[in-house]
Amino acid sequence: MASRQFAYNCALTTEHMARVAIADWPAVPEGSRFGLKFTHDQKRVLVTGGAGFLGSHLCDRLIAGGHDVLCVTRFYSGSKANVDGLLRDPRFELMRHDVTFPLYVEVDRIFNLACPASPIHYQQDPVQTTKTSVHGAINMLGLAKRLRARILQASTSEVYGDPEIHPQVEGYWGRVNPIGIRSCYDEGKRCAETLFFDYWRQHQLEIKVMRIFNTYGPRMHPNDGRVVSNFIVQGLKGEPITIYGDGSQTRSFCYVDDLIEGMLRLMDSPADLTGPINIGNPSEYTMLELAETVLRLVGGRSKIEYRPLPLDDPRQRQPDISLAKAHLGWEPKVGLEDGLKETIAYFRHRLQA
Repeated sequence: MASRQFAYNCALTTEHMARVAIADWPAVPEGSRFGLKFTHDQKRVLVTGGAGFLGSHLCDRLIAGGHDVLCVTRFYSGSKANVDGLLRDPRFELMRHDVTFPLYVEVDRIFNLACPASPIHYQQDPVQTTKTSVHGAINMLGLAKRLRARILQASTSEVYGDPEIHPQVEGYWGRVNPIGIRSCYDEGKRCAETLFFDYWRQHQLEIKVMRIFNTYGPRMHPNDGRVVSNFIVQGLKGEPITIYGDGSQTRSFCYVDDLIEGMLRLMDSPADLTGPINIGNPSEYTMLELAETVLRLVGGRSKIEYRPLPLDDPRQRQPDISLAKAHLGWEPKVGLEDGLKETIAYFRHRLQA
């Protein structure tokens, strides 16, 4: 009983703080649009997971476009350093909050990005990972329903699991192990998609669902265990480059700037375009090709070491982006080597700091 009262008091405190935080936000005219070039009316935008890798880049774009941004995070895999450049901007608000608890704020748009995305992070507390995807979706959808706000779900290519078709199209239902060590993330995201489409059918909520494929760039966590950050950090430190399996498994890597552009275009698309839509770079590379490219660009003397493949690790991953091209006019612009150079420069500076 005491724990329930504590949770209730926390929710009330969060509501009070949120209402105080947004009290001075300007009213937004009805019918205004969320323009790609951000030349239209100002919006009040909520970004969950806003201090994370993708969320912080999204906040940058929104602030640059003249919008008010409420960045909500529990700082699990995100950090204040990622949004440090925005903290002095009067249109940027930072709130520590766990989306598994209700949130009471007044906004016009919601980007739901909250959830650890790397195996090291999401497997550390798998129950919390599932709760973040499922309870977080329920709470954000409930908020969007109350406000009649448009909401975007940052889903993942992991809903396809270890795919039997290649490349992956949005109509493919996937091949996911429901009880494996990756299931807390994969199935959590699949359930979140279910909730989004049920709210769309049952409550006519304006939803957008994007399936994000492997993304890289500055502000990746150096210890998140993802292949790009792993290879770069190991190469810069002169440590062995660790490849899991024989290096023949493939991934497609999208630079973060391209990904955020696709996300914004989807949010601004007509209401009847719900998704899901794949957003990723269709250029496909083996793990060995990526490791050799990173080594060449880093210029180190690291050797390649092979280790056993983790359980349920997908053998291949490549997006079919036909829908994104046709409906959003979007396709990636940044090539792998150009994106890797920017990412290497970021990690080099971070490791020297």
